[in-house]
Amino acid sequence: MNTYEKVAALLDQHQARYRVVEHEAIGQTDLISEIRGNDLNQAAKAMVLEVTMPDGADARYLLAIVPGDCKINFKSAARAIGGKKSSFAPPEKAQELTQCVMGAVPPFSFDDRLALRVDARLRDVGTLWFNAGALDRSIALQVDDFFKIVGEECCAEIATPVTATA
Repeated sequence: MNTYEKVAALLDQHQARYRVVEHEAIGQTDLISEIRGNDLNQAAKAMVLEVTMPDGADARYLLAIVPGDCKINFKSAARAIGGKKSSFAPPEKAQELTQCVMGAVPPFSFDDRLALRVDARLRDVGTLWFNAGALDRSIALQVDDFFKIVGEECCAEIATPVTATA
């Protein structure tokens, strides 16, 4: 089963309210949001981080989900899973853990080695938009259904709003 099929099966299993939108293959949040017609804050940007743990413990991996109009706060993201600091995971490791090309990663982890944290700002967006394992396919999902599936314990403050410069 590919990642899109896993996402669709998960959403169907939970009787989630969603729709699939097919579009040009784009993995850039601002451009795809414009094509889909969603507000940037409704877009779920997924980033795989490598987290340095305290006391020399092995690094952990985190799938951090932030609104499209925000950037990741690396320190807050690390703390959300008990770590000290974080950085982007090597691309090969991110692809191994997500089974997706970057830009197509959905806001769900299907690998036990990949913890999930979702920025709290996404709680109030109504509809969550994300690429669904493929760059040419997105899903619009009711955010309440999303949090019923992933659990409230995944919610954390891990992003910082991007401020526009004049």
